[in-house]
Amino acid sequence: MAIALTSLVEEANRYLNIAAVADYCPNGLQVEGRPQVQKIVSGVTASQALLDAAVAAQADVVLVHHGYFWKGEDACITGIKQRRLKTLLSHDISLLAYHLPLDIHPQVGNNVQLARLLGITIEGDLEPGNPRTVGLVGGLEQPMRMSDFARRVQQVLGRQPLVIEGPELVRRIGWCTGGGQGYIEQAIAAGVDVFLSGEASEQTFHSARENAIGFIAAGHHATERFGVQALGDYLARRFALEHQFIDCPNPI
Repeated sequence: MAIALTSLVEEANRYLNIAAVADYCPNGLQVEGRPQVQKIVSGVTASQALLDAAVAAQADVVLVHHGYFWKGEDACITGIKQRRLKTLLSHDISLLAYHLPLDIHPQVGNNVQLARLLGITIEGDLEPGNPRTVGLVGGLEQPMRMSDFARRVQQVLGRQPLVIEGPELVRRIGWCTGGGQGYIEQAIAAGVDVFLSGEASEQTFHSARENAIGFIAAGHHATERFGVQALGDYLARRFALEHQFIDCPNPI
């Protein structure tokens, strides 16, 4: 079954409520391809590797979390930008990208999906009252040893995380997928036992150590694989389309 590209885009934009989110890039349709859609290929980042895989999979739409046209980047269509856009345009494939709207969505968002996989019960925003807050705070049903929780993260994400030891037992957790390590100060204020993010900065170590909390950096790519999969599945069910998630490994 095929549907109009416009219908797919309108539903994704509505479902993620992109008009309510100020972002660093355009959300929604970034590159327009053929007018009818039968197959969606999703992935974390619209890299050349993902585009080549989407061409091989005969996709009509590539759906990603990290797309193009970020604020402050060079606007010239040269180098890898030219090659990526040429791949999409020459194969008549559309690119849909959703950044912050996909991080914060209450059903398919990256942070909500990660909590579900790690068995964390969501309590609320990491910084209540701030509508731009991306991170969340929640708890485990039963306290776990820090080492056991880190092992659970490793098993779920399939990679060895960077771990800064904190309290021996953890129950209350703050987290923000991707490059959310800067939210550690909000996590400390929220009284968590451990803060989990994708990346780490040099100062993250000192903040964790000097405030006696644990910290886990589990990978930007690894922590943000699940929202785009959930969104792709939602759209596939909504419109009876084929959806294939393609993971292009990234150690960062």
